Amino acid sequence: MLTLLGVAVVVLGFAARFNPLLVVVVAALVTGLAAGVPPLTVLATLGKAFNENRFVSAVLIVLPLVGVVERAGLQERARTLIARFRGLSVGPLLIAYLLFRQITAAIGLISIGGHAQTVRPLIAPMAEGAVENRVGRLPPETTHRIRAMASATENVGVFFGEDIFVAIGSILLMVGFLSQSGITLDPLQLSVWAIPSAVCAFLIHGTRLVLFDLGLRRAAQRASRTAAAE
Repeated sequence: MLTLLGVAVVVLGFAARFNPLLVVVVAALVTGLAAGVPPLTVLATLGKAFNENRFVSAVLIVLPLVGVVERAGLQERARTLIARFRGLSVGPLLIAYLLFRQITAAIGLISIGGHAQTVRPLIAPMAEGAVENRVGRLPPETTHRIRAMASATENVGVFFGEDIFVAIGSILLMVGFLSQSGITLDPLQLSVWAIPSAVCAFLIHGTRLVLFDLGLRRAAQRASRTAAAE
């Protein structure tokens, strides 16, 4: 029963929001020690499993470039650009970005966007600018809500779009794992069944964005009526 301590490590590690890779490695070491397996053998097993299931290489994201362009005024330029479209609101803007991220993730272009390189310097400022065009300067609470929704749009778009791409790591990892268990599947079979999930995710999150946009408009109207009454 001591070997089940690894499960407790995983639960506690994820609950405490530690690095997932670190949690998995520690859990493997704890399980190995409880089972009487030497630590070097556990590490060798982890390395062997990683090499056997690593079908695609990790993509490196160059963040210093984003920092340079941000320092040069990228966010300000994004706000200026969106200010030219007076009729654009935050809902349609984020829905368009959601569609863009799902399509690009579905064809394997995951690194074309992201929180650090796209959402923070571009999408979030553009969404804030779309609301400011209608209501003026935003309070901090509204600003944070808009940023959170922009980040959520990135998460939903990539998470439910990437599995459509047959060469993505998650699909190939599942194929490799099932193959080791004697279950043979073609990556295309898993990718095809990811399409309905992606469509549902787009409809559900798109509805959330529409409701979020309507909520901001109603809040702006209430604020306007209150200011006029005073």
